[in-house]
Amino acid sequence: MARVRIPTPLRKLTKGMAEVEAKGATVREVFQDLEGRYGGLREKVFDESGEVRRFINIFVNGEDVRFSKGADTPVKAADELSIVPAIAGGAQGPAGGEGSREWATRKS
Repeated sequence: MARVRIPTPLRKLTKGMAEVEAKGATVREVFQDLEGRYGGLREKVFDESGEVRRFINIFVNGEDVRFSKGADTPVKAADELSIVPAIAGGAQGPAGGEGSREWATRKS
């Protein structure tokens, strides 16, 4: 069975487990198998059309499935899947406003 690494925000769905095992020939099938044991996980990862949500990244052995076949990326029993939620970074303040380099220079 493939190993699936679960990020902290989704562990409440896997009874606190950081890693679970699942079977399936594709990423989609692996998540169908997981859904049978951990209800709600699939809807957090896939959208209504069955594609991986924009803010979720799935890696098979370190390779982003978006650059392969997406949810139809093949999975072997020895593979490791990682679910990685996208993280938004901090934004700099408006040009010249508080938080900008110009503002910091003026205040010095």
